[in-house]
Amino acid sequence: MTNRKQHLNTNLNDPNADELIAGKHPVLEALRSGREINKIWIAENAQKHLTMPIVAEAKKLGIVVQHVDKRKLDSMAQGVQHQGIVAQAAAYRYAEVEDLLARAAERGETPFLLLLDEIEDPHNLGSILRTAECTGVHGVIIPKRRSAAMTATVLKTSAGAAEHVPVARVTNLAQTIDRLKEEGVWIAGTDVAAEQDVYDTRLDLPLGIVIGNESKGVGRLIKEKCDFLVKLPMRGQLNSLNASVAAGVLMYEVVRQRRSG
Repeated sequence: MTNRKQHLNTNLNDPNADELIAGKHPVLEALRSGREINKIWIAENAQKHLTMPIVAEAKKLGIVVQHVDKRKLDSMAQGVQHQGIVAQAAAYRYAEVEDLLARAAERGETPFLLLLDEIEDPHNLGSILRTAECTGVHGVIIPKRRSAAMTATVLKTSAGAAEHVPVARVTNLAQTIDRLKEEGVWIAGTDVAAEQDVYDTRLDLPLGIVIGNESKGVGRLIKEKCDFLVKLPMRGQLNSLNASVAAGVLMYEVVRQRRSG
């Protein structure tokens, strides 16, 4: 993807534009991960304990830091809790599916992927990425259509994790599942009507877990492509969890099984 400089009226929802990263942890992790940063703005009244590590890191990398009125940052990063810190970064670079598998191979680990079937809420996507980083997921796959993209809100919600978990964006999720199967990856779908309880299911194999849309769940075609379906045991009056919460439970069950295996 070609890097382009653009004016400050950056469209936070355009994944092809240069992007604004807001907040201490997202900006700091972007700097430490080697992400190309064009400029950093810091509010004149920002708390020093928040800004000092960022200023020091930016100075080492030769990145311009400008102190401005907080209202300027409010207008630049509308709707995002920026903590008085905003950076302009080159457009987010999506990975290829092959990169995710190569990452597992380089680490000598059994592949562990997440496939998100039309997760539309950027806060859910950010939360999922944060847990994915903590649980050693090798990468996340999202569809290009009807899905949240890697916007400033996602980066902020992930608390910097998005800089460390590669995300692949694919045209056809069903075809991607077929490709993963050819590479020996088993695909597990989540479904409240599944007969198989996740805690009674072996998950320490090369695995891709499909997390469905917030309201509709996993789509019919994608469900049919899965090697098996699992459910989380529900003991209350509700029959489903928030998508990011359900994803977190599943990811940590994979971690538990791999540690004890």
